[in-house]
Amino acid sequence: MEQKQLEELLQQMTLDEKIGQLLQLAAEFYSEKAEEKTGPMTNLGLTHDDINNAGTTLGISGAQEAIRVQKEYMANNRLGIPTILMADIIHGFRTIFPIPLGLGSSWDPEVAEKVAEVSAKEAAVSGLHVTFSPMVDLVRDPRWGRVMESTGEDPFLNSRFAEAFVKGYQGDDLKNDFFRVAACVKHFAAYGAAIGGRDYNTVNMSERQLRDSYLPGYKAALDAGAKLVMTSFNTVDGIPATGNKWLFRDVLRDEFGFDGVVISDWGAIIELIPHGVAADKKEAAELAIKAGVDIEMMTTCYSENLKELIEEKRVEEAILDEAVLRILTLKNDLGLFENPHRGADAILEKEVVLSKENRDVARDVAKKSIVLLKNDGILPLSKQDNVAIVGPAANSKDVLGVWSWQGKKEEAVSLVQGAGQLDADYVTGTETFDYFEPTQAAIDEAVTLAKGADKVILALGEEDWMSGEASSRSDIRLPQAQLDLFKAVQEVNKNVIVTLYNGRPLDLQGIDSAKAIVEAWFPGTEGGAALAEILYGKYNPSGRLSMSFPETVGQVPVYYNYDNTGRPYVPGDEKYVSKYLDVSNFAKYPFGFGLSYSEFVYTDLKFSAHELEADGTITVSVTIENQSDTAGQETVQLYIRDLVGEVVRPVKELKGFKKVSIRPHEQKTVEFTINEELLRYVHSDQSYGSDAGEFEVMLGSSSVTGLSGTFKLLK
Repeated sequence: MEQKQLEELLQQMTLDEKIGQLLQLAAEFYSEKAEEKTGPMTNLGLTHDDINNAGTTLGISGAQEAIRVQKEYMANNRLGIPTILMADIIHGFRTIFPIPLGLGSSWDPEVAEKVAEVSAKEAAVSGLHVTFSPMVDLVRDPRWGRVMESTGEDPFLNSRFAEAFVKGYQGDDLKNDFFRVAACVKHFAAYGAAIGGRDYNTVNMSERQLRDSYLPGYKAALDAGAKLVMTSFNTVDGIPATGNKWLFRDVLRDEFGFDGVVISDWGAIIELIPHGVAADKKEAAELAIKAGVDIEMMTTCYSENLKELIEEKRVEEAILDEAVLRILTLKNDLGLFENPHRGADAILEKEVVLSKENRDVARDVAKKSIVLLKNDGILPLSKQDNVAIVGPAANSKDVLGVWSWQGKKEEAVSLVQGAGQLDADYVTGTETFDYFEPTQAAIDEAVTLAKGADKVILALGEEDWMSGEASSRSDIRLPQAQLDLFKAVQEVNKNVIVTLYNGRPLDLQGIDSAKAIVEAWFPGTEGGAALAEILYGKYNPSGRLSMSFPETVGQVPVYYNYDNTGRPYVPGDEKYVSKYLDVSNFAKYPFGFGLSYSEFVYTDLKFSAHELEADGTITVSVTIENQSDTAGQETVQLYIRDLVGEVVRPVKELKGFKKVSIRPHEQKTVEFTINEELLRYVHSDQSYGSDAGEFEVMLGSSSVTGLSGTFKLLK
């Protein structure tokens, strides 16, 4: 349709039909069995007309069901307007990839783009049109359960991944490419900064910090063309995001130029009442529509109250028309008026979903996301090594992580199965091993097997329900039963390799004396196979942390790009500086950190010049040598510090990274270009610019290791 036709369609709609377009209902309302509608209809006070007019649908699955629902919906809709089928496709549809925090640890945006492309294709042939992804919330507190959906603690890295996800989901021709889906960036804004790491909690920060650290990831996704934005549950400057006119009208619409659809998170409009900014559903509806929220997910504040609010002239009908036109435009951008079933195809669905090709991609991506945290020369293993694989995660297929909606654990590969695919020489237990309360028989079996082996792979971690939405934890150590198991195994065999499945950075006290620690995250459908390839040296680990691991939860939040203080800590300083008495200031495993089976040495830091003109560039380079007999990949990281700013600046900030493959004993020179734009930040008056003066550059293998030098910006 042309824009004029959309506007004409809008003019044909009654007030009730327009309001209906703003309602999103879940799949249960469209069940084939009418009696199944009775419960949810009664609970929400909906009529059949309300359901027939609801503009979008949440959680339909399967090509045949999607086609049936769309046909029924359009037959009952007076103007034949199609619905949009949306779902949470976070790290895969049926083929499950590593959780986003793991994807971030690949430090490879092309990986994220490929994951999104495969996920989109599986979802599209299964009938879906929109995914509620990417989540680009910057997170510095691992206690927050939803950290697993983020790509980490850094605005620069998050922004690069946000762009890649959107490109992978939407492609270059969303309207005509039926293997793609529209992307919804979430959660706007600053949801990852919930106080105490407690989900749904308040967020409290300055506008300058919001703009400087938290908004860049959303902006990058929008600049890449994301079609939708989802509101966050938290407050922004004391006002819940879903009713925050400044956030959505002034910042998102006017400053960022976003003209797409804004959708609430589940129930977020009605939650304006317990937030204490609305007395009832009518006031909640008024606040949200005036703030610019176009779609209400799974509550009925709009459907019950917008008509009356317009009749009372508390809300202008023009505001409603704007929202409806945006929804119609999204349907048009998806090509639904011409092709209401879009990519839904039951035959293709059988061919595409969980195909061998997709599983191969999942294995490759998982390998790139795994981070080697510690290795005292025990890895890689040889297939001839006498190895015991024990622990609760050894035979577990609990490798998908939450937000793996259509994923099936029985289709996943366990670590033991992965080792078997390599024909490795190992033994493993037969007892069922609980993560929290293993039987004495299971413990005894693990200890016996460990005693008889040369080396032990002790597979530990979280269960999937321990991270994700509504899964915040104040204690982020492993369960005590697992710590006790580690101690018992280590007493009979010192050659212990710990592998971890988990959805957040952990406090690793109690297992840090292991000879090796391998962070596998929740690695997805092919996770066990990927982990086995790392352990046995078939793949040289290249993952780098996208979020810091604390020494203890008492340090949290601990992150690399902190602001300096007037009494900065320097090792050996007196008491009256910014430090703890009982623990280091710094992360156990910092942002950007990760080991390899290769040995990379950095030398010869060079600047093309030490003065940068405002309209010019300088280059900085470093030479990396692989001083080992093993080929590997190194992620070279560029950090910059503004030594004197108009406001206090972080001690360093990531400004670039490059992955390079280096053969044994080969040298490579890696070069970065620095310009004035790279040095800009948000000043105290909210302006965005740079300051003349001296800057420090560090090129290295992590946020704490590298070579440094300085240059001056002239203005």
